[in-house]
Amino acid sequence: MARKEFKKANGDIFLIAERMPDNAFIHARWIGIQSVATVMEGGNFYVSMLQKQPCPRLLNDHSELIGPWEVANEWIASDWTPKVRALGLQYMAQVLAPGIYGKMSFHQLHQRIEGQFEIMMFDKEAPARKWLQEVDTFSVK
Repeated sequence: MARKEFKKANGDIFLIAERMPDNAFIHARWIGIQSVATVMEGGNFYVSMLQKQPCPRLLNDHSELIGPWEVANEWIASDWTPKVRALGLQYMAQVLAPGIYGKMSFHQLHQRIEGQFEIMMFDKEAPARKWLQEVDTFSVK
């Protein structure tokens, strides 16, 4: 289960979830338009990945995401965040969506989950990867 693609009913890929070698981090690459159902399906898969093998780092990549998804923020804040925190998530590198609606959706979520784990925002994937690879997993929270 190193890599899994998620598809909508029409066959479009909406998420590629991949555990990096040596469990360095999990890369969640969100693609296209998202709904509450797609966010929940992908989010629950991430929870199952952590249940099988904990990993303190997540690269949540929205560089290919289109449009808003704030309809899922309540579920992410009240259900997903406590679960992943309890399973050991400590660091999330967030690559922001190129469009304003995707960015606004994340900023609204960030206000709700800030302080639950360390979140850094990036415009590109390369600096997000670099930060995750360098962040100190042994720092006391």
